[in-house]
Formats: sequence, structure tokens, C-alpha cells
Amino acid sequence: MRALQQTSLNGPQDLRLVTDAPVPVAGPGEVLVRVTAAGVNFGDILQSRGAFPGGPRPPYVAGFEAAGEIVAVGEHVTGLRPGVHVVGAGIGGGAFAEYMVLPAVAAVPVPEGWADEQALGLVVAWPTALAALRPLGRIAAGETVLIHAAAGGTGRAAVRMAKHYGATVLAAASAGKHETVRALGADHVLDSRSPAIADEVRELTGGAGVDLVLESAGGATFEAGLASAKRVTGRVVVYGTAGGDAAISNWDLVYRHQIHLIGLNIGMLIQAAPHVFGEVMGELFALIGAGVLTPEPPTVYDLADGARALTDMASRSTVGKLALVP
Repeated sequence: MRALQQTSLNGPQDLRLVTDAPVPVAGPGEVLVRVTAAGVNFGDILQSRGAFPGGPRPPYVAGFEAAGEIVAVGEHVTGLRPGVHVVGAGIGGGAFAEYMVLPAVAAVPVPEGWADEQALGLVVAWPTALAALRPLGRIAAGETVLIHAAAGGTGRAAVRMAKHYGATVLAAASAGKHETVRALGADHVLDSRSPAIADEVRELTGGAGVDLVLESAGGATFEAGLASAKRVTGRVVVYGTAGGDAAISNWDLVYRHQIHLIGLNIGMLIQAAPHVFGEVMGELFALIGAGVLTPEPPTVYDLADGARALTDMASRSTVGKLALVP
């Protein structure tokens, strides 16, 4: 089969298209999916640079999120059968290919009326946004939230959901994406590249700061997020490192930023707190049923252009979800 193989840990430029990769076989508790669209995530970039803890070693078939049609099921699989279209994620990778094996428990049926590529994000980006807002961020009506990377797949979903829950939304994005974010319902849009984001947030909130920060940018933006949160009661949920590492000490938390700092990795949430993840997915499908979240067409690249897709994402020049089509 055709597949994208990561051949080094020097970044996405070393993704290579191969045509003779073996088709995987569904083992016990697994399903084999004919991939119709694979989701591109920042985690793919981290893996290509060897910066993803526990990530695969090259050479490996890249990608961990895919949607498509089940063509075979392994032993002990119930509730799924060949012909069903699903979306899912697998920590073992292999999504950037014509076929991928998924754990059956991680394969979610594509909602009725949706194309496969529209369901990308349903098991990674959207649950991340909802978990950050609700069980971890505890957003409530009347509160204010600052959402970084608001034009990305996770950020876009977070803006819509935060508005649904009655929050005032301050959304940060690069200048060329402001109208896109404003159209999602954001109350105020900030320039994500501005060094004065925290000052702008304080001005917009009458000096109080926001109740919740959704932080995925890292680097200098991480510090801005901490400074934007309310003292003592403010929460900062961290679920990404796109802008690089950021340091914080116990001294910072005691004397500079008296806030609640919460780390989120959706894979670990699934493993360590499956009951919480189940609640998140139940609420997510309720939001879909209520029309709060609607399918959006991703920006599509051919599988052979996978390196370019990852490079475009890393440069922050993209909006919304990116997909590779085998």
C-alpha cells in the first residue's frame, strides 16, 4: 500500500512516500480501516522531531488520526462490522496510509450525514477543547475565557462551545485570521503575535483578568496566559506546546501567578480517567445533536504532499483542520 514513512527525527521534511508498505492486520480488539482521510495534528510534527514522549522511532508510518471504512475486524470486537465508517486515533500511528489498524474502543462511527473527512477532529481536537473547557476548566456562564490558537481545529471548536456555555470569549489568532475567528462568535479578537496580550486582556476585563485560559501555544505565549488569568481563582489549561517549551517554578506560582495550572493530554485522559472521557464524548455528541458543533470541510492535501501539510501547520499559516487523502 501507499504510505508516508518518517525516515529520521529531523522533522517533516524527511517524510517519504512509499508504495510497498505492508497492509496491517487487525488483531484481537482491533479493526482494519481503509483510510479515506487522515487528520494532521501538531503531535505529528513533534513525533517527526523526536519531541513526543514515547513516540515511535524511525522508520515508521506516520499519523495517528484517520477516518474511513472498516474492512475487517479482529477477534473479540463487538458493535462494529465491515462497511461501517469510523473515525479514530491510535497511539501506534499508521494513519498516513491507505489502511490503518485502530483499537475498536477508539473507533467512533462517523455521524450520519457527515463525510469521513468532516469527522476528523471528533476524537482528538474536539474532545480536547471540551475537556479543557468543562471538566478541567470548569467554565460557567458569565465567565470569561482566553483561547489561544483560536483559528486552529481545537481553538475553533473551543470558541463555539465556550459561547454556547455562556462565556465571554477573548480569542487570540494571527492578524490574517481575525475575521475567521470573529465569525465563530468571539467577542474580542487579539493578535496572537503581540507581546502585549496580557495587558490587552487586563484592559478588556477591567484589570481583573480572565477566569480561564486555554493554552496551546507555549513559549512566550505561555507566560502571557499565566499573566492573563485572575489571581487565586483563574485557571490555565495547557494542552499544547506549538511555540516551544516554557518554564515555571514554585516561586512563580506563589509570588507571581497565583493560579490553577492544569495539564491536559487527551490520550492520557482516555487511559487514566476513562469515565471522564466517556462523559466528555457524551456531551460532545449532545452538542453535535443540538447543532452547536457542525461539520466543517478540512483543507485537503494529497498523501504525497504530507510533508508540506505538516510544514504549513508548523508555520501557523493554516486555518482549521488539515487532512491527507490517500
